[in-house]
Amino acid sequence: MQCAESLRVQAYFDGEVDAVSAAEIERHADHCNECRALLEDLVKVRSALRRDVSYAAAPPKLRTQILQALDQEDAASPGVVEAPPAKSRTRLPPVFRGRSFWTGAFSGIGGAAIAAAIAFFLVLPSVVSPLTDDLVSAHVRSLMPAHLIDVVSTDRHTVKPWFAGHADVSPVVADFESQGYRLVGGRADYIDHQRSAVVVYQHGPHVINVFTWAADTLRNPSNATRNGYHLAFWQQGDIQYCAVSDTGWDELLGLVRLLRLEG
Repeated sequence: MQCAESLRVQAYFDGEVDAVSAAEIERHADHCNECRALLEDLVKVRSALRRDVSYAAAPPKLRTQILQALDQEDAASPGVVEAPPAKSRTRLPPVFRGRSFWTGAFSGIGGAAIAAAIAFFLVLPSVVSPLTDDLVSAHVRSLMPAHLIDVVSTDRHTVKPWFAGHADVSPVVADFESQGYRLVGGRADYIDHQRSAVVVYQHGPHVINVFTWAADTLRNPSNATRNGYHLAFWQQGDIQYCAVSDTGWDELLGLVRLLRLEG
């Protein structure tokens, strides 16, 4: 008989559950052979796909034209923050399509539709970091009602002590309201199999989540963009930091600089 938790295990693997549910599922999998085997199978399938499935690459000239067109669209849209240079632009992860799809597409669709399809499927790198995916998923979950903040305060002397007993690390906490980054509170989340401390800032209409967890010296994540969200990584001492937001790169890195000076 299939375990009743198997569907939640699959949702956990896809990053679709909140931090509390993720911890519950991991504890369940420790004692359920069926769910533990399911997770192992899912990991093997994902690894095999990333290793063996090849992706078609857009010709460099066409890629450049598409990115230029996207930049022009962004510039023409009111209220849109200027994007970083084209080489750092990303869109939704590429989805595999067989040769027959492209044969039909090029024979029966106009140039504009072909360009749109290529922009959607081929612009991104083929390998996406699971850690980056987890951070983006956690950021998006936090934007749902009642998920953003566990401790509401603009006082760092209130927010920082709250993390004791709720997270595995004690991050830098400071209010930079005079520089445009208002401290609004904090919460605990679950990142990289750890209880992460998350400090939340408001920059204009944008929420910035600053995730912190115990650093892994074997990894040195690079700044990235996923699904329209920017992720800026840095490390101070034995703590790994990542600021996530849909604000512009300059604005996000401005907060990073302030936090690094504070630390």
